[in-house]
Amino acid sequence: MANLFWKKQRTTRSLLATPFKTEEELERIVFETPELLEDVFLIKRQVRRGGKAGIPDIIGVDNDGNICIVEMKNATVDSSIIIQILEYANWAENQPDSIKSLWLECENKPEDISINWENLQVRIIVIAPKIDRSALSIGSKIAYQMDIIEVQRWVEGKSQLLLVNKLEEDFKRKPKIATGLVTYDKEFYKRQYNKNSVNEFIRYVREVEAIVKQKKWTLETKFNKHYCGFKAGFFNAFGIKWIGSKTFAFFFKLSEKEAKKIKLPMTKYENLWKEATYYIEPGKTRTKQFLPLFEMAYQKLTGG
Repeated sequence: MANLFWKKQRTTRSLLATPFKTEEELERIVFETPELLEDVFLIKRQVRRGGKAGIPDIIGVDNDGNICIVEMKNATVDSSIIIQILEYANWAENQPDSIKSLWLECENKPEDISINWENLQVRIIVIAPKIDRSALSIGSKIAYQMDIIEVQRWVEGKSQLLLVNKLEEDFKRKPKIATGLVTYDKEFYKRQYNKNSVNEFIRYVREVEAIVKQKKWTLETKFNKHYCGFKAGFFNAFGIKWIGSKTFAFFFKLSEKEAKKIKLPMTKYENLWKEATYYIEPGKTRTKQFLPLFEMAYQKLTGG
């Protein structure tokens, strides 16, 4: 059994590796800790699919409007999981009314998510303490967007430390296989948003990239359907998101209290996504003015 040592200033604590007791406990912790998935709003646990025996553990929606099928196993997962979760994905695509009912019944759902019920896009998320590489190999051959995530736990007293490891370095999807996946880039945005606004959006992205490069921050630029995020591993530190067809804004993954320490007028605080939002006025908004927020969000995410 592995031990995790947490060194903080002059003290060192030994944390005990503590496996989840049951699959239900793992599922509950993930559902009650939405930060683990960051951009996914979890709708419901244990979705009953008519009279069929198999049931997805969790249904969610991400902020790009994709329906997320979340499957969890409290054991080492191998390639056999792929067949099971493909059945769930097929059900989701063919039963949009069932998912729409869950969505409409859900309280406190985010208002800024747009779902195309006529053409549902499905995202698969597999979570387990340990993932066998055979699951990555088979998973790379399917056309769905897929996240394979290891979650492990260490305990010290009443405190828990959850290690979230998104397996992506080995999980390289072959372009010739993924013909059904959309590439989010400047040309995609021009089909969805005002073309002049897209040019400005990209210009601000490049300015943020220049700051990241100058600061030597280890962040990856990741374009998504409705936003461009700057990520360290699985999580965003900050980014730029679309608000409408012409409007876009900076967002920073900070608490409202943290963001307000920087004396810049905040447009709004998104409690669901735990991010501070600042509208951008092209030609007037200067990216470097937000440098303290960029630095704070990066330090919070990476600890450096």
